[in-house]
Amino acid sequence: MKKPLFYLLCAILLTSCSSDDQNRINNPNLPDLHFRMQLNLDLPEYNNLQFPGNSYVTYNYGIRGVVIYNIDNTQYTAFELSDPNHPPNDCSAMEVEGITAKCNCEDGNEYNIITGELTEGDGQYSLKPYRLERRGNMIEIYN
Repeated sequence: MKKPLFYLLCAILLTSCSSDDQNRINNPNLPDLHFRMQLNLDLPEYNNLQFPGNSYVTYNYGIRGVVIYNIDNTQYTAFELSDPNHPPNDCSAMEVEGITAKCNCEDGNEYNIITGELTEGDGQYSLKPYRLERRGNMIEIYN
């Protein structure tokens, strides 16, 4: 009786483990781009990221750009700036104002760049998150 119970417990433990990639929601609107960018906080261009409550936007990476937000100097977020509820097109590129990313499409979707949640408009997807690591004065964002 102990052997079947042991095997059952092992099977449950093995199937309950998952990688970070398996927990990500597959959004059919946004392709998975593979990129890696590094920001050196010692450079004047990234000075805002040294202070909590500030963000940095670049349109050179990601689908339509990437926004990085400093929560408290130990926690940062990084999100894609293409509206996740539209396939990439001219109006799906978002602009950041404060902690809000706004879509230019007629539905007027707005997202919180701290949590990634949809705050106004229609849609089932939240912002596409990117991985982020800080090592000393370097921040690395990648997918």
